[in-house]
Formats: sequence, C-alpha cells, structure tokens
Amino acid sequence: MPSLCDSHGHVQMLEPAIQDDVLQRAADAGVRRILVPGTTVDDSRSAVDLAERRDGLYAAVGVHPHEARHFEADRDLKIFDDLLACRRVVAVGEIGLDFHYDHSPRPVQIDAFRRQLEFARSRGLPVLIHNRDSGAEIMEILAESGPTTNAGLFHSFTEDAAYGRQAIALGYRISFSGMITFRAAENIREAARALPLSEMLVETDAPFLAPVPHRGKPCEPAFVVETARKLAEVKAVSDEEVARATTGCFRALFGVREPWDPE
Repeated sequence: MPSLCDSHGHVQMLEPAIQDDVLQRAADAGVRRILVPGTTVDDSRSAVDLAERRDGLYAAVGVHPHEARHFEADRDLKIFDDLLACRRVVAVGEIGLDFHYDHSPRPVQIDAFRRQLEFARSRGLPVLIHNRDSGAEIMEILAESGPTTNAGLFHSFTEDAAYGRQAIALGYRISFSGMITFRAAENIREAARALPLSEMLVETDAPFLAPVPHRGKPCEPAFVVETARKLAEVKAVSDEEVARATTGCFRALFGVREPWDPE
C-alpha cells in the first residue's frame, strides 16, 4: 500500500508511554500524515502540543457535541484563537451534533456547533463534523451558508449517497473510517460505491472503530491501511489510486505541504 493520510486520529488520547510506538508503527505502515482532532479545550491543547513536536502531524481544535454542555463561547474561542498561532493547526473540530447519546442537551449542542462553525469560517478553516442520528439537522445548518470551497469533512461517514452528494455540493468531503470494513456496514459501502473518489478521505478515529481484522483492539493510525484497502475493493480501483486520491484530497482540504511532497 502506498503512503496514506489518517484524516482523523485521536493520538493524544493514547497513553503517552505508547505514543512513540504507535507513531512508529504508523510510519512503518506508510501513514505519513495524521490529523489529530480535539474534543475539549484541554484535549485540543494536547493535540496541538503533539502536532508541534512531530513531523507529519496536524491538529484541529474544537469541542465535541458530547462536551457541548461545558462549552463557553467567549472563553473557549479565545483559547482556540490563541492556539491558531501554531502553524500545525489546520482545522476546527471535532464539532457537530450527536442525537444518539444526547450527552449534552440538543439546544446546547446546536448552539456550540453554530458558534464553532462561525469561528471556523471567520478564520478560513475547514471543519471536522461529527454526525450521529442528526444528519437532517446538520445539513439544515450547513445549507444556511451555502457552498464554500474546502468547507470541511464529514468524519466517519455513515449516511447514504444522496446525503453525501448534498454535502459535496456544499463544499464538504467524505471521510470513511474502519466501519467500512464491518460485516454489517453494507450501507456505508453502498454510499462509497456511488460517491466520487475525488472527494474522499480515509481515517481511523483512533483509538476507536478498529477495522477488520483488528476488531476488539484499540485502533491506531497504522490501521488506516485496512480502511484504504477496503475502499479500493469497494470502488474497484487499485490501492495506489485510493492512496493518490485521498492524499490529494487531504492536502487540498487542509492546505498542507511537507518537504517530501512533489511540486
């Protein structure tokens, strides 16, 4: 498998004692870029700190919908603004809505989502969107602003192809996690078949959602290889084509460049 990008890996959530080994395994597997999203203010700080210390790592800052009840816009967005001084911060996230668990009241989630969307747009940054049982509400909010170039991505996409086409029309990309390898996830594979590879990324959501054949283990960025292979199988294209397309999408969306990149 050629080199890949993990567009969503919470490496900072892993025990510090194993982070070096995890990142080395990722490098050995050909994973040359990892985007590390934040879920709280403190978690975002940890993501930025990690990205500052590691080549090929980038960070996103944001408050997850589970944590929206703790979100204080004036305080938290000021902190995020300060964190943007780090050149490795390339997105706002993980933000969105989760009406499955409802760990935060829905109106509170919606307010936090809107405020962070506005923040991202005002800073010219893409967003990483978490969507669980809230697709209609998220799409309604995103559609209010109309299409935007490099608006962001839907992380661990689980909606159907029609929804994906709506997202793409608004300037969002689609990211597939290890769920695409799950036996019961034919709906995800159907969406992947129908949507354009040019708008796709791959991810692990480490330490969650380990793909087959690693189910039951803590997920790590090296496992994105399995997701990419399954995507290639579903799209009936080569591993190389998936790697080329998803890496190009990652670079374009997040505006990143490394010394090893071709001109």
